[in-house]
Amino acid sequence: MLIMSISKYRTVSLLFLRQIHPKGTPSMPDLYWTAPDGLRLHAVDYPGSETATPVICIHGLTRNARDFDIVAPQVARLGRRVIAVDIRGRGGSARDPDFHNYQPGVYAADIAALLDATGIKRAVFIGTSMGGIITMVLAAIRPEAIAGSVLNDIGPEVSPVGIARIAGYVGQGRPPQDWAGAAEYIKQINQAAFPEMDDAGWAAFARRTFTEGPDGKPVLDYDPDISAAFRPDPDAPPVAPPDMWPLFRALNAAGPVALVRGGISDLIDEAIAQRMREAAPHMIYAEVPGVGHAPLLTEPEAWGAITQMLARVP
Repeated sequence: MLIMSISKYRTVSLLFLRQIHPKGTPSMPDLYWTAPDGLRLHAVDYPGSETATPVICIHGLTRNARDFDIVAPQVARLGRRVIAVDIRGRGGSARDPDFHNYQPGVYAADIAALLDATGIKRAVFIGTSMGGIITMVLAAIRPEAIAGSVLNDIGPEVSPVGIARIAGYVGQGRPPQDWAGAAEYIKQINQAAFPEMDDAGWAAFARRTFTEGPDGKPVLDYDPDISAAFRPDPDAPPVAPPDMWPLFRALNAAGPVALVRGGISDLIDEAIAQRMREAAPHMIYAEVPGVGHAPLLTEPEAWGAITQMLARVP
């Protein structure tokens, strides 16, 4: 099920810590909180005005908070506090010993715990791919927390073409021996989405996707078990894709919505985007030409959609 029962994720004691450099000055603006099941989770916290509605950025399936290293500071310079999270099993967040917890219902409960830990009542959410699904689930379980949302190349339905492509690489592949190999790996699985990206771009992309392992070699910065949802069970009957349209309607009822779509996306095709626009005629829409799944959000079209959303939410 897309939305698991979250009865076991009732409010518990929450831990909210800020990482401080030993010399007493802030290092990276790290924020830690405790998930309802006790897992220690991490985010990057960019300070901003205490009166403006904050922004929470949620990455995609195999990604992490570093995907927002450029966009988050840009938003913060507009006077907003921005929190870019590492979903459990990614980046600085702890790996879950039970891979069954790698699913949107748990992730949304983790974000609700973050809101409780930080005292944030309402926020604008920017969700890339899986991050957008998490945002839609959150709208169903805590609609009052959604002041507005930006869905980055995701919606209430997805193309099986894109799902098949993602299933073909997540949790797989031979580990690279050096950073040049890491960049080549990233290029191989993403070149169709970014046909114009140069070598410097792929090297930067690799640095956001990999981390340095104990032996100094790059390793993917996520738990391979996040791929559990893509593992076929030969003994299980076929399962129809979940109906996420009620989640999309809940998101639109909670606050204004923007959709950023990659112009050559294989996950949100033109037909899906059109159905979303018909269901939500007031939705902000931006298309990034020549980019697939998912836009980096640094493109002018994407940034324009973000600023339009922020203009609607003081």
